Amino acid sequence: MQSGKLKVTTTAQMELINITAELDRIVGNQSVNGGILYLYNPHTTAGLTINEGADPDVCRDIISGLRHIVPSLNYRHGEGNSPAHIMTLLTGSSLTIHIENGRLLLGTWQKIFFCEYDGPRNRSIHWKIIPE
Repeated sequence: MQSGKLKVTTTAQMELINITAELDRIVGNQSVNGGILYLYNPHTTAGLTINEGADPDVCRDIISGLRHIVPSLNYRHGEGNSPAHIMTLLTGSSLTIHIENGRLLLGTWQKIFFCEYDGPRNRSIHWKIIPE
């Protein structure tokens, strides 16, 4: 099994960063024809998701929708980032993507995104390839 870390630097409080090309490069460098790419995000105020990557307005709409779903309330957590923790619950902290013919198996419009909810920060994503 091959494994490693992907570093991500975020520049805004909330943003979705397309990491698909970097993950494609990682998979391509491993000479794996088939299997699974497992991604794990060890941060409690950031998530991972797969969604449309063709239209940048989709990412903006997702952020707007999350802000609507998780309003700023009088939370008790002293750091003031409780909305980020709740948003992480909604997107999750891990993904599993099939590898087929040496490439990530994604739909036509699908891309893989790192979701920052409490930035800007330096983050990392752990990856592991499990070959067939």
